[in-house]
Amino acid sequence: MSRIEQLIAEIEEYIDSCKFQSFSTSKIIVNKEELDELLVELRLRIPDEIKQYQKIISNQDAILSDAHSKADAMLAEATAQTNELVNEHEIMQKAYAHANEIIEQAQVQAQAILDNAVNDANSVRQSSIQYTDDMLKSLQTIITHSMEGAQGRFDAYLSSMKSSYDIVTSNRNELSAGVITEKEDE
Repeated sequence: MSRIEQLIAEIEEYIDSCKFQSFSTSKIIVNKEELDELLVELRLRIPDEIKQYQKIISNQDAILSDAHSKADAMLAEATAQTNELVNEHEIMQKAYAHANEIIEQAQVQAQAILDNAVNDANSVRQSSIQYTDDMLKSLQTIITHSMEGAQGRFDAYLSSMKSSYDIVTSNRNELSAGVITEKEDE
């Protein structure tokens, strides 16, 4: 569990532990300083995790850069070998064939390195996106849970008020029937 998830859980626990305001089942009394401290820490933690994701993504560039430099070095080596072979007149034909072979191998290796680097970078990127999505899903679940709890308490409060209202209405109706009867007796 990341520190952000822990902070969200602490905020939920804190809200659940707060006392209800007098004559209310939906409003609570909150210590502003405690809640502000939790929110400030949450705000401070979010950029740290985003920086971690950015580092992961920036490694993609380093992998690609390394692959390019290796490929360039291989091509430079192949070119140097080719130039040496070409300069020797007796083995000129062999030199061309060998040089082309080295260049082809270097290009194949460079392409393989590049492909692996791109695949690794895409995998890292996909993993960071999945992790972020999982974090957002967890946060969404926590918020939904909080909303459902609040809705349940509100519904219970409305039901209690409706019951009280019905009792008062019934009592008034009983009293009204008695008042009409007394007037008729007079």
